[in-house]
Amino acid sequence: MKIRLRTTLATATAVALTGGLLTLATAAPAGAAPAKYADDFNGDGYRDLVTAAPTATVGGATSAGAVVVNYGSASGIKASRRTVLTQNTSGIPGTAENNDQFGKELASGDLNNDGYADLVIGAPSEKVGDDANGGTAVIIWGGSGGLSGGRTVPDPAPTAHDEFGVSLAVGDFSGDGKADLAVGSNGNDVWIHKGGFTKASGAASKYKVTAPVKANVAGGGARSLASGDVNGDGTDDLAVSGIYTGDNTVYDGTLVYLGSSSGLAYQGVLKEDSEHATIGDINGDGYDDIVTSGFWGGSVDHLGGSISTHLGGSTGVAAEPTQTLAQDTAGVPGTDESGDLFGWAISLGDIDGDGYADAAVSAFYEEIGTINNTGTVTVLRGAPTGLSTSGSQLFSQNTAGVPGTAEANDYFGSAVSLTDLNGDGHADLSIGASGENSSDGALWSLRGATSGITTTNAVSFGPSSAGVSTSGYPSFGWEMLG
Repeated sequence: MKIRLRTTLATATAVALTGGLLTLATAAPAGAAPAKYADDFNGDGYRDLVTAAPTATVGGATSAGAVVVNYGSASGIKASRRTVLTQNTSGIPGTAENNDQFGKELASGDLNNDGYADLVIGAPSEKVGDDANGGTAVIIWGGSGGLSGGRTVPDPAPTAHDEFGVSLAVGDFSGDGKADLAVGSNGNDVWIHKGGFTKASGAASKYKVTAPVKANVAGGGARSLASGDVNGDGTDDLAVSGIYTGDNTVYDGTLVYLGSSSGLAYQGVLKEDSEHATIGDINGDGYDDIVTSGFWGGSVDHLGGSISTHLGGSTGVAAEPTQTLAQDTAGVPGTDESGDLFGWAISLGDIDGDGYADAAVSAFYEEIGTINNTGTVTVLRGAPTGLSTSGSQLFSQNTAGVPGTAEANDYFGSAVSLTDLNGDGHADLSIGASGENSSDGALWSLRGATSGITTTNAVSFGPSSAGVSTSGYPSFGWEMLG
């Protein structure tokens, strides 16, 4: 759920299944330029959509996990133009096992600098040796025929933590023009695998990021990672969301690290309660901004969750939010109710082509009338002062033109992605509903336009159409990249 607008180095959840890999990729010529887009895996100039089914059954293994890549084109995506990846796919490291949850986290970028974006997939519940939940991250290499082949990212400190790969982000944190990979776990360390990746040997080197004594990620670990350039120096910065301990208190917060030629350095903590952070340039000033979400709510002010915007600038990101929005904010559709989980998933992208990043924000436990946990997605426009509520849009399966019908426990909005899938300069809105059809799951892709998101030519399909088995509870649409 970590989305950013930068197009070169970014990030924003198999044979045994039906479908499989496209033609094997050919090697790019030596000295190829980095991929134009961090999510164009076949180098055709169109961004691609990645959707995970982390509890899919693979080869009889329940909750082993599967990931589907739908390739973009002038007409957008369709179910049949795809690659399906599992740990039983030829060339992918590992073996599909019960509860691996392959696809629980996703990130992308051109890690080996060959002109094709690569996909990083986290399987935080992977058994590693005798460690039942050691976790792993796997790089799948892009190429002219799409994604194929892979390499495991070794855990540098397996005894210090579990759930390695629970959070991921790609960015150039040292400003050397090479994409680095940040990997989080349930510990208080985030490991940076430095750019210069090769298919044969992986990362050039690695180092650990640990927060200062009174601002360390603890307990739940690095739940969320996001990358972007908040101070405009051409080097990516990193936001780490987790449990902040300091100031004689403990609460959810987001730590900010600024990139430099010597690596990431701690700037400070964004202290409002937040479980996730997303990065993009909302006000169009050339500095990326950080949007945090506290979706559990529970406060007297915002029972159903809220999002807060911290504007970037030459010295870094502002410690205090310039705005906090919830469903009780004027102009934001819906009603602030306990348990809505407004802010569960956030993606930033320029829908209307005005140069400002817009936001898609889900409330995937939202009820409609008496229909519980059906879910909604709100679109808010970027503007010079931050996110604007003027012209906001609300989508559910009861919205005219959106395929399907709102039902209990659909969880529409379990994931969202604002990605220009047809190359028209307008970010399209893709939505996952992991609970659709008794947790089979499904996805929707709605077109972006100058007027905003439109339901004209809406695309929707479930796991069977995407090549994923519906045995058990695949939860297709739990996680998306873009």
